[in-house]
Amino acid sequence: MTSLLSQLSPSITNMIRLDHTHVLSAFHQYEIGSPARLKKGLADNVCPAIEIHAQLEEELFYPALRVVMDDENLRKSAPEHDEMRGLISRLRHMPVGDPAYDDTFFELMRHVMHHVADEETVLLPAAERLIPDQLPELGAQMTKRRMELTARRTPEVASSVARSMSVGTVMAVGSAMLAGAQLLTRRRMLPRFTRRARA
Repeated sequence: MTSLLSQLSPSITNMIRLDHTHVLSAFHQYEIGSPARLKKGLADNVCPAIEIHAQLEEELFYPALRVVMDDENLRKSAPEHDEMRGLISRLRHMPVGDPAYDDTFFELMRHVMHHVADEETVLLPAAERLIPDQLPELGAQMTKRRMELTARRTPEVASSVARSMSVGTVMAVGSAMLAGAQLLTRRRMLPRFTRRARA
């Protein structure tokens, strides 16, 4: 019997594709001429996302796939993750103003794009063909494990998201939250005033 979480979760292959989209979207926002705060925020957003994604694949996806296939792309996936972890470590220990910062970020991007291409053209279709019945349950396991891994890094992720937003976006989000709070306050107070007026 499948768990409720496996019924509600996307399949593991769709979750992997969503992770790829998130990271590639952040990569495409990074520009050499961007302010240092924005570059640092984007890098700090992408790095934990890659680390968590790699750990989830290594713990759940690759072992399930190894049972049914032996492929060069599968064998080289974990070592590619290690290369990305090395670049992430270099970025974390490098000031954003370092002349090598942009090159290191773009090197990480190249590694990720190559890895994503292999997974999306070979491994994900193979999983969907070879183990389709396992994908929802693996997706549920990935969701649960992601929550565990992310919970430990919530302050780091929240800080990086804030830094990766432009000042205009931060102001717009803040204004929208303030307006929403005012609407909620007015709605709660409105029934009291209308009752008094009727009395």
